[in-house]
Amino acid sequence: MRLKIKEIAEQQGISMAKLSRLADIGYTTVQVLFRDPGHDVSLYVLTRIAKALHVSVCDLLEEIDD
Repeated sequence: MRLKIKEIAEQQGISMAKLSRLADIGYTTVQVLFRDPGHDVSLYVLTRIAKALHVSVCDLLEEIDD
């Protein structure tokens, strides 16, 4: 799986700092997820990010071939 957080945030004009505030998660967490779309992340964090971006959790994920 690959995270599409960076792409969706950029499409909406939302910076890492703003996403951190909107989702109420640490800036470092957002920074890691932007830089490493293959990084493990909890469902809790994904849910908070999805709500902040007004998308479903499924929209944040992309299945890729290994």
